Amino acid sequence: MDLLLWGVLPYVSISLLVAGTVWRARFDQFGWTTHSTQLHESRLLRIGSPLFHFGMLFVVLGHVVGLLVPKSWTDAAGLSDHAYHLLAVSTGAVAGAAAAAGIGILVYRRCRVAAVRRATLRGDHLMYTFLLGAILLGLTATALNSTGMTDGYDYREGISLWFRSLFTFTPDYHLMAGAPLAFKAHVLFGFTLFALIPYSRLVHMFSAPLKYLFRPYVVYRGRDPRQLAERPARRGWERVS
Repeated sequence: MDLLLWGVLPYVSISLLVAGTVWRARFDQFGWTTHSTQLHESRLLRIGSPLFHFGMLFVVLGHVVGLLVPKSWTDAAGLSDHAYHLLAVSTGAVAGAAAAAGIGILVYRRCRVAAVRRATLRGDHLMYTFLLGAILLGLTATALNSTGMTDGYDYREGISLWFRSLFTFTPDYHLMAGAPLAFKAHVLFGFTLFALIPYSRLVHMFSAPLKYLFRPYVVYRGRDPRQLAERPARRGWERVS
């Protein structure tokens, strides 16, 4: 079972993620959208959406540091274990709480606003279940680990090493056997969510409009209506000077 869950399932999940994304990009470009419901309701959306998106941004960054940066690197940088865990718990708890609050508001909005509820796709229920479940399980694992209820378990000596072993195609699945249940459930929900991304509205994360940050300004120039009225009517295109 450990081999199946921690040695096979991650590759199945990533394969579904890659294959589904390629398929959506080639054959379902018009469906590649967030299916925005802003026209139906905007007050709750203005609160929940920024909380969720900015919270998830820092959650992802925290996972990247916690899983991909070896412990020896932080030790070499002079960051003690106590300082590292204090920083990770404080920032992770705030980011996770913001993301959980945001997704909670969005789910409440989808359930309470009739127009938004009618625009909900059947796959959205499954996506929201695993998304909210992964966030809550991550917060639970963080809380249990920070309060000492996991017998001093250090995920950087277990889960992080296992995760990095996936990239070399030699998954050390035995490292996951000793992980607390909350961490295992969080990992399972996370990889299931990866597999669901291409087949849900979450696929829009791969088309974030980052180019808007670097595009030139759009300049609007006004014209005197009296001058437009005095100009004679002309057919066809006019040359721009």
